Amino acid sequence: MGGDERSLGAHHSLGIAECNPDFRSYENVFVNVPVDETAHAWRPARFMVIAAHPDDADFGPAATASAWIDAGSVGWLVCCTSGDAGGEDPDIDPGELGALREVEQQAAVAVVGYAGVTFLHQPDGALDNDLPLRELLVREIRTFRPDAILATDPEVLFYRDGGVNHSDHRAAGMAAVDAVYPAARNPMAFPWLAKGGLAAHIVRRLYLFWPNDPNVWVDVSSTIHRKIEALRAHASQIHEPEKLESRIREWATETGAKIGATAAEAFRLVVIEDDQDEAPHAPTSDAEAAAETDAAAAAETDVAAADG
Repeated sequence: MGGDERSLGAHHSLGIAECNPDFRSYENVFVNVPVDETAHAWRPARFMVIAAHPDDADFGPAATASAWIDAGSVGWLVCCTSGDAGGEDPDIDPGELGALREVEQQAAVAVVGYAGVTFLHQPDGALDNDLPLRELLVREIRTFRPDAILATDPEVLFYRDGGVNHSDHRAAGMAAVDAVYPAARNPMAFPWLAKGGLAAHIVRRLYLFWPNDPNVWVDVSSTIHRKIEALRAHASQIHEPEKLESRIREWATETGAKIGATAAEAFRLVVIEDDQDEAPHAPTSDAEAAAETDAAAAAETDVAAADG
C-alpha cells in the first residue's frame, strides 16, 4: 500500500461492521447468499489473489491464503502495479522503488506459499479498469485456471469506520470482477487468447476482501503469524512492524470472535457457479482434482455407451 493516501483506516480490512446478505449472479437470476456466522468451510483447489499493489494481498487475505495452501490448495498472486508511487520521498527513483517492492513481494509470496506471482506493471496511482488491464487479467485467469478469485471489494468507496478506499484498490477490484464475469468464461472475449490456446475458463467464486458487508469468515487461527511475517517482508513500507503486529492480531481477534475463533479474516462472498452436489470442500490436491475429472469422464463414456 504505502503512503498515507493508502491508509487502511481503523478496521476496514477486517470487515467488522454490521453485515447484510449478499447476492450472487447466476446468469440473469440473483440468488441470496445469506450471512453465515460460522467458520467458512468451502475451499478452492486453485485460487488467485488479484491486488493493486505489492503488500495489498498481505494486508488483505494472506492468512486465508496460507490456510488454504496448508490444506492443499494452490494459489497464485497477481499485482497490477509494482507500487512505484508508494513512497514519501519525491526524490526517490520510481523504477528503483518498484523493483525493490517486487523483491519484497516475492519474499512475502514465499512466506504465504503461493506457487508464484505476476506483476502487470500498470501505473501506480493511476490504475484504470480498462480493456488492456482486463485482457491481462483474463490471460492470467485462463492460464492458471483458478476456482476462486480473491480481490478488493470494488463497491467500497468510504469505509464505515473511517477512511477512503484508494482508487487503485477500487479499480483493481472492479477489473478482477469484470475479468471473471463474463470475460474469462466467454471465448469471444479477446478471441485471440482462445485461438492461442488459452481456452475460456469459469471462475466459480469471488471472495472480496476489505468489505463493508462481509458474509463469510475464514478461521485463520493457525496462520495469522504467516500474515504478520509476510507483512514484515515489506520493509520499504512498514517502519514499525511491532506496532503493526499488535494491530493485526487485535483486529484478527475481534473478527474471530464473530465465529468463535482465535483469529479470522472476513470476506464478501459472491458465488457465480454452484452445483447442487458440490461438496463443502474442493479437492485437496491437483492429483485428487485430476482423479475426479477422470472419473467424471469415465462416467460420461459409460452413459454414452449405454445410450448407444
